[in-house]
Amino acid sequence: MIVDAYTHILPAKYQAELEAKVTDRDMSLNSARYAQTIPTLMDLDARFKVMDAFDDYIQVISIASPPIYSIAPSEIAAELCRIANDELAALVEKYPDRFAAGIACLPLTDIEAAVTEAERAVKVLRLRAVEFHTDINGKPLDAPELMPVYEKMVELDRPIFIHPLREMTIPDYEGESSSKYRVWTKLGWPYATALAMTRLVYGGVLEKLPTLKLVTHHCGGLIPYLAGRIDWNDDFNEMRMGKRDLYLKESALTYYRRFFYDTAVNGNTAALECGLSFAGLDQMVFATDMPFCNQMGLRLIRDTIESVERLQITAVEKRKIFQENAVNLMRLPLGKF
Repeated sequence: MIVDAYTHILPAKYQAELEAKVTDRDMSLNSARYAQTIPTLMDLDARFKVMDAFDDYIQVISIASPPIYSIAPSEIAAELCRIANDELAALVEKYPDRFAAGIACLPLTDIEAAVTEAERAVKVLRLRAVEFHTDINGKPLDAPELMPVYEKMVELDRPIFIHPLREMTIPDYEGESSSKYRVWTKLGWPYATALAMTRLVYGGVLEKLPTLKLVTHHCGGLIPYLAGRIDWNDDFNEMRMGKRDLYLKESALTYYRRFFYDTAVNGNTAALECGLSFAGLDQMVFATDMPFCNQMGLRLIRDTIESVERLQITAVEKRKIFQENAVNLMRLPLGKF
């Protein structure tokens, strides 16, 4: 069984409530258009048809971007998160052969509500993880006010999946009004992931919470490729300044290696080899980012499976990536596998 640990969906009731309750007309229209242009986000028959092209394949589902708290006031965001999470749980229950688990969304602009919803999602709805984005309306992930949510996830022993976020409205250069050539996603999202991870490392979150489990989308963005530079830079700055300016109990790379890295790199085996070399076999989980391609997700699934198959590792090791690491990480019921 292949467990696709990070796919995206828009449940029908949630999408309808989102369009009804978000008062920003432009955002509401964009959300509706987004749902219509990618049929497999909402049309389950279309989604299942794509999935049927692959034997022994099952998905973990999460609500597609944008994050709810970024487009709705706190009280509406909390309501929409509850609706979305209820629907995720219902889909997992109704289609156990299609969906292994759900990843809950949280109203992260209201920390008390977020902690309450995290507990409800895991204990009542039996969702297996929660989702953060790489910033919370511009707030970094090492912001002290987010600590109660991290502490709750440690208590619940469930992972946080970190999804990149960067908008076209952030220009590439001073004097421009927006990002050009889709740089905001091509380069901006991997950078956003690396930035969020770096704030969690050097901000001390992983040091304070050694059992916190964090999953990075797209194989950690830039981090595996830049690991040598990160390590060198800390030593170089200490030499140049004559003293340490960043204080961690362990090497920074020790903390970066505690993240989990998913395989959603669009079929690029070389990128997976880099991530695997850096993080190790036990920290890699299979994920495709389905359905975001012009074949409604089919190409993403096919290419990602092939990219793992091309890795020069044993069948037993590939099984860990395809299934076992996700099962252990999210404590999925073994009866399904």
